[in-house]
Amino acid sequence: MAAALVDEQVRAAIQAIEREDVPVTDKVDMLVEIAMGLQTRPRAPHDLHQAVHLYEKALALCEGLGAHGNGRAHAGEEAQEQGQEGRNGAALAPEATPAPLLRVLRARVLARMGTALQAIPEEGSTQLERAERCYEEARPILEAEGSSEEVAELHMNRGLVLQTLAGMGKRSLRDAIAAYQEALRVFDRKRHPKEFAILQNNLATAYLSMPFADKKAKMREALAVQAFEEGLKVVNLIDHPNEYAMLQNNLGNALQYASTSHIVENNLRALEAYGEALKVRTREAAPIAWANTTANKANCLANLPDAALGHLAGSGRNRAEALRLYREALAVFEAHGEADKCQAVREAIAALECDESEAGGAGEPSGGAPSATNGAGLENGDGERAAATLPSDSVSAEGS
Repeated sequence: MAAALVDEQVRAAIQAIEREDVPVTDKVDMLVEIAMGLQTRPRAPHDLHQAVHLYEKALALCEGLGAHGNGRAHAGEEAQEQGQEGRNGAALAPEATPAPLLRVLRARVLARMGTALQAIPEEGSTQLERAERCYEEARPILEAEGSSEEVAELHMNRGLVLQTLAGMGKRSLRDAIAAYQEALRVFDRKRHPKEFAILQNNLATAYLSMPFADKKAKMREALAVQAFEEGLKVVNLIDHPNEYAMLQNNLGNALQYASTSHIVENNLRALEAYGEALKVRTREAAPIAWANTTANKANCLANLPDAALGHLAGSGRNRAEALRLYREALAVFEAHGEADKCQAVREAIAALECDESEAGGAGEPSGGAPSATNGAGLENGDGERAAATLPSDSVSAEGS
């Protein structure tokens, strides 16, 4: 039913632009606006596919406008005469030629389409690679003629695509890191705190996704923790709750899995971070995110001696609480059809129960504590597509 309503909305939009006697640039803007609305809160992957369809229609209009240009951008002249402004607030000059006008307009549509493509869930990498091509085609044009903010947004989103493809063995994480660093040249902590925090998060998850076999592994771990902490300096629970929770969850995971001799201290810091994340990630409002962080917290508790939290040594209080949290997280994952996460948590529960049995109920960590997944659980800024104990987050820029 929902898909049918979206289809009807898209058909009506296309029919409207075919009928309306308005400048082509306005038609492009209208299509982009509807597409962005569909991808902002998609109810199903179908919404994202329809958003891509609208972007493709907008690109076709750009090409049609170019084919009929004859020395001046007719739509630009009309917009100037009517006192209209372009998407970035700059009036379209009457002397503008079709080439520069169309290059920038088309590049902006390509950049927006890339964000929709990379949000489409898939088993492979087809949509991600299409998104990468959109960014690569738009990049030189926006770098030459666009605003610094839209170029930085492109680098931010391109970095996330490259990072996800790197997890599939198809791109280099170093290229993703370079893209994030390029975006940070514009998105600084003072003028763009939200984007700065997201980039620090994504940069940290990229560092933690690199192999840990070389001599620089510990340095990258330290850089990742520092990046999470830098991000948390500019966002807070009230003004940026989602980013705050994501960074706290990821900081907890980074601390929990860091190579260090201060295991207890790190796990206590990780517990505090998970507690902060769970102030935002409630079971009612964000069940999957709540279950992710709850499973991460369970894993942390399973690795902590009872005395670290003021319990009687050997009482088994921490591990009992870890089992309880694992089972609560599992119930949520089962209810939402998260098969891979269900399997990971079941394995963690089984390992913990087996460890308890072999220890004869002694209840203290034996050194090989179970993990809800085989990693540091890092979430990237656009959701949970990047590899990382149950996902840490990486995020894409949403644009305006």
